[in-house]
Parts: sequence; structure tokens; C-alpha cells
Amino acid sequence: MSYGFETLAIHAGQEPDPRTGAVIPPIFQTSTYAQDAVGAPRLGYEYSRSGNPTRDSLQECLAALEGGAHGLTFASGLAAEDTLLRAACLPGDHVVIPNDAYGGTYRLFAKVAQRWGLTWSAADVSNVDEIRSKITEKTKLIWIETPTNPLLNIADLAAIATVARDARALLVVDNTFASPYLQQPLALGADVVVHSTTKYVGGHSDVVGGALVVNDQELADTLKFHQNAMGAVNGPFDAWLTLRGVKTLAVRMERHCDNAEKVVEFLARHRKVSQVLYPGLPEHPGHEVAAKQMRRFGGMISFRTGDPAEAERICNSTKVFTLAESLGGIESLIEHPGRMTHASVAGSALEVPADLVRLSVGIETVDDLIADLAQALG
Repeated sequence: MSYGFETLAIHAGQEPDPRTGAVIPPIFQTSTYAQDAVGAPRLGYEYSRSGNPTRDSLQECLAALEGGAHGLTFASGLAAEDTLLRAACLPGDHVVIPNDAYGGTYRLFAKVAQRWGLTWSAADVSNVDEIRSKITEKTKLIWIETPTNPLLNIADLAAIATVARDARALLVVDNTFASPYLQQPLALGADVVVHSTTKYVGGHSDVVGGALVVNDQELADTLKFHQNAMGAVNGPFDAWLTLRGVKTLAVRMERHCDNAEKVVEFLARHRKVSQVLYPGLPEHPGHEVAAKQMRRFGGMISFRTGDPAEAERICNSTKVFTLAESLGGIESLIEHPGRMTHASVAGSALEVPADLVRLSVGIETVDDLIADLAQALG
């Protein structure tokens, strides 16, 4: 029987505990497991780095929400990314990444992976021809964010999937900004979906985590081997918190989107805002593609002020929007990417505009959010 998204979020991988009948799966807060005999672990569990029932519940749920066959979860989004790179690439291989990638992703490629021989090129994810032009005979991965962080550019995933297949490269899609509720990249041809589950999936700014979702069995086996061998797994309590958060993902995302759309309307009319970056705007260059592959347009907004000092002043002036890094929680956040989340790309080809402000619109009363921005803008 086929189930809807909301039903899967609440039930996939989360059957009542068979021993007690507990409706919510318990936290298996253990490091090791008794074995029935030498080499005969009970239900296959022997050590919690290798496998834990709470983590398994989360992995099964996330795979179901992404329409994938296999899910793997990690201690952070970057731990998931690093494990994927080690599993899929060798020294001398090449990767295409967004030219406005998340600062942590850029740092992983440019400051860590590059040192052990991985090369990379940056491309505009909204330009399929430019992506194609960056591919070499060594390209193993095409790494896409859509919407991108922080400029909210949109990639046509179906078109890029065709390019990746022609190049015999894997298409990796960071789906953190959209969440599985708004977008399902595997259905559009992606090979791997990446999440920082810290963000919308967990949704409450109280747990750090990451995930990979794939369909291919051989790739899943390779990733699982590296997950265990590298050991950057999430603990059972972190898995349980994320699982608790994901149950309300659908209803939260609807409110995030409702609020964001109204905030965008306000910002688009404000005299101190020179540009609003949001794929829901008809004038956004990726609007048609986003409308085709996303359920709605999300809770992330960036805007430009034309003045770097003014951008920082606005960030320092809000009262309901909290000045903080990260995104996707129930509370609204404001930040200056150039000096905060994307400071690592300063001076590089991926440097973000100094007058850019990024908002993660939460689920508060939207009139309060707009009033707060109004007083901050002045």
C-alpha cells in the first residue's frame, strides 16, 4: 500500500516497540550488545557504531520520505558529505560544485579533499551548458544545491541528471534548503541526496546531524562500509531527536512557506531593499524550474541592501529574528553570509556579496516578523 508523505513521516521505520507496545520507538542508548554465541549477534547488532536500532529507524524514515531505498545518517551534514567523498572518489578525481556553494561544503573541497588529490571546478547550477563545460574525463560527481545557499539559485535537476549520465558521473543533490517535503531529487534523476538534518528535517535547532539517501544497492553497500569504517555516526539520542522532529516536517514546511511568501511581499516593496532573492518570485530566473520540481518555494530568503554596512546594521537590529548561523528551525534567524556562514569563501571565486542578508523564516506570527524587519530596516 502506498502512503502519503505525512503518514510516512510519522510511521516509516517507527513501528510500536514489540516488547512493550510503546508507540514511540525507544532510545537504544547503548554502545554494545549481548551476543547469543561467538559471532552470533542478536538481530545483527554488535556495536553501535556499526548499527543501532534508533539510528536504523531514522535511516528507514528518511529513505521513505525521499522515495529512496537506502538511508544512512551521520553526526553532521559535513560528516555525511565527507563520507560520500571518500566512498565515491579517489585521488586525481574531479568534482563539479556550485559557484555559490555553502561555505562548509566549499571548505571541505578546497581545504580538505583537495589536499588528498581531489580536484574541483565551480559552475552556475542554473546553467546546464556551463555545468557540462566543466566536466572532464576525471569527473566523478556533479554536486548540486537547489535552491543554493545563500543566493537561492535553482538547478534543473532532470536536465543535469541527463548530463551526469552522459558523463558517467554521479549526480549528488544537497536537498537541505528544500527538505524532502518540497523536493525529491531521486525522482528527478539524482543518484545521491544529501541533508544536513540539523536544519528542516530536525527542525528545532536542538540537534546536529546529516544524511545520505540512495537507490543503488552497490552504492549503498559502499557507503555503509565507509559509514562504519570512518565512524562519523550520530548517537541514538541525536537520532531520536531528529526522528521526533521529522514527524512534523510537513506541517512546519507549510507554515515556513506561508510566512516566507508574506515576508517576501514586504521586502520587495521596501525602499531600502535593492533585490530580493526568492524562487517564488515570478521574476526570479529559476522560478519556472522551481515551480516544476518543488511543491512550494521554501522558507529561505536572501536580500541585498546595496550597502555592506547597512546589511550588517540590519542583522544587528532585529529582535524577533535571532542573529545566528544555521537555518530551518521553528524560530526565525537572520545572518550576514559574508561574515558568518560563508566567511570561508572570502577571497575566492565563490565569495558572496558583502551587502547580502539571509533569512531563515520561522513559524512565528508573521505580522511580528514583518514588524521586526520593518523596524530593523528603518
